[in-house]
Amino acid sequence: MLDRIALTSRDVDVPLSDLGEEQSRALGRWFAAMPHAERPEAVLVSPFARARRTAELIRESGGVDPDEPLCGDERLREKEFGILDGLTVSGVASHFPDQAEFRRILGKFYHRPPGGESWCDVIARLRSLLDTVSLHYPGQRVLIVAHQVVVLCLRYVIEHLDEAAILAIDREGDVANCGVTEYRFDPQAGKAGGLVLEHYNYTVPVEDAAVPVTSAKDPPGAVRG
Repeated sequence: MLDRIALTSRDVDVPLSDLGEEQSRALGRWFAAMPHAERPEAVLVSPFARARRTAELIRESGGVDPDEPLCGDERLREKEFGILDGLTVSGVASHFPDQAEFRRILGKFYHRPPGGESWCDVIARLRSLLDTVSLHYPGQRVLIVAHQVVVLCLRYVIEHLDEAAILAIDREGDVANCGVTEYRFDPQAGKAGGLVLEHYNYTVPVEDAAVPVTSAKDPPGAVRG
């Protein structure tokens, strides 16, 4: 097994694949078929090139108003691996055995590789992001275009989950490309109402368009999350 995955560019610069473009257009058409009063009113997007392109294609396909700005937010970037970036599990064990042991002891939720992030670090920046959403987009339907760990960590924050619960969801499978995770405000949830999960990893918009559903599979032996 190889120690390192061949990287030809920064992860932030990896473009959206041709299939990803088809999936993004399918999702945009799904939003476009909704009544106008149910479509996203604001769009927040990761600065990664593939996420930005996904949002552009959703807008071009009528999923949001054509003059709606795509608000880039670095807090939506994918989890950073630091010195472990590009290494497989065997590569980490070979080149950084101390980090392999730290990860084994601490678990992926708390382990922070040098120069990288733990899931807790991602959660901290997403708490800040949600404060921004509450301040600047109250009562609006907000579309967030981001990445797998970000989706999972948003669930952790919004649903008040614990470590065991969110890692169990992670083990169930990868988040599909253009899979929809949707929350709706329920006035009966809690004392003042709250967000209730409507869909998680919902791939019907892509399936109905007869476009293959894929997830961002890691190369064999890659370090996940």
